[in-house]
Amino acid sequence: MKKWLVGLIVIAIALYIGNYGIKTTEITVESGNIPIAFNGLKIVQISDLHDATFGENQEKLAKKVRNAEPDFIFLTGDLIDSNRYDLENSLDVVKQIISLAPVYYVTGNHEIATNDVDHIKASLTDLGVKVLSNEEKIIEKDGEQLRIIGIEDPLNGVSVGDALSKFDKMDAYTLVLSHRPETFRDYVDNGVELVFTGHAHGGQIRIPGLGGLVAPGQGLLPKYTAGMYTENETNMIVSRGLGNSVMPVRVFNTPEIIVVTLKAT
Repeated sequence: MKKWLVGLIVIAIALYIGNYGIKTTEITVESGNIPIAFNGLKIVQISDLHDATFGENQEKLAKKVRNAEPDFIFLTGDLIDSNRYDLENSLDVVKQIISLAPVYYVTGNHEIATNDVDHIKASLTDLGVKVLSNEEKIIEKDGEQLRIIGIEDPLNGVSVGDALSKFDKMDAYTLVLSHRPETFRDYVDNGVELVFTGHAHGGQIRIPGLGGLVAPGQGLLPKYTAGMYTENETNMIVSRGLGNSVMPVRVFNTPEIIVVTLKAT
């Protein structure tokens, strides 16, 4: 077989895996501020599905989440894509994971862009998802508290900084769901301890040794595309997400779910 043909086959396989496979990325967050009662808490983050399909009725994606055995599931926006809006396709996975653990959701820019965001929120709420629109929930266990804040995507007219500034300071360890990583400074300035974001699609094309090539809101060679970023007491996790929007192909950028484990120190 000619070398060029072998090369094409290798590239085709890599592109297939890099766009239709799902990687589970595990991150441990350690802090002395994490309550002992929540030590070992496991959170699965799903971001930027963009109406992509992983297996029949999303079974492949649902299986990945089941295998992670989460205590909480966070959906951090762009569950749908405004350019090929198919809500039922994305709800297929929610229907399969809702019984596994409490599911929390915040909007991304694509939900807002559909002008159908109220229907999207209502559909998720009907399935049992806890929709957070610049709201907070307090979780109590063994006399200790964990706070979950959900920030609406700023395309709705309220900036991330303004939304965060409305929440009172409190001692409870705070987790924030917010679609946008480019507003990292707002999270740091507001003393947020752990943020779950997406939106950057991993930079779409990842260049080995350099990182992502381009991301919405950040442009070329974006700073925040994947993994965890830390400044002062703030840790921000950026999911590479699962689907695509304007650019239909990922390169060296396998779709992922993130599993975060909290470790009290």
